Amino acid sequence: MFTGIVEEVGTLKAIRKGPHSAVLEIAAQVVLEDIHLGDSIAVNGVCLTATSFTAASFTADVMHETLNRSALAALRPGSRVNLERAMAANGRFGGHIVAGHVDGVGTVQNIQRDDNAIWYTIAAGPEILRYVVEKGSIAIDGISLTVARVDGTSFAISAIPHTVAVTVLADRKVGDRVNLETDIIGKYVEKLLQPAPEAAPHPASGGITREFLTRYGF
Repeated sequence: MFTGIVEEVGTLKAIRKGPHSAVLEIAAQVVLEDIHLGDSIAVNGVCLTATSFTAASFTADVMHETLNRSALAALRPGSRVNLERAMAANGRFGGHIVAGHVDGVGTVQNIQRDDNAIWYTIAAGPEILRYVVEKGSIAIDGISLTVARVDGTSFAISAIPHTVAVTVLADRKVGDRVNLETDIIGKYVEKLLQPAPEAAPHPASGGITREFLTRYGF
């Protein structure tokens, strides 16, 4: 589990691509301070496993599914990436619950400065936008951000200059693809309200159904 509070920006040193997979070598400092083999590190919001490391970098395998569902495939040597170690049990929960399991990608549609804020409008598909709510949380490239507005084709966030400066938001341009992870709570609620037919409660069982909740104002 992560919080979406980026610890540092690393640099992709090398990428070794296989037919349907890749191995990333990422230069870093902070996330290497207490690294162990098998540790989880979020790279642009994607939870990856450290498979080797040196004093200056670590490597991580990226499987076929991850390349298909994220923007990691677009990385090139020299690309900057957001890095966050898994949350420590005694740490502060400064962002929101981020699993590192990217739902899909969006595209930067517009970037606009507004006094001390910078607005980013992200176009996304309906399968992602259904879970995006105004004033809710979303992770963009692993950054915990608050949704300022949302419509049928896109959503927007307003970032302070500090957040932009210490993350790869500073590198993003109109047309760039970004990793998106919606709030996990909404997905679980939807799943529980739509159980599989064989698991649905029988009307006579007294179980809670969607109709029951609607009837009583939920």
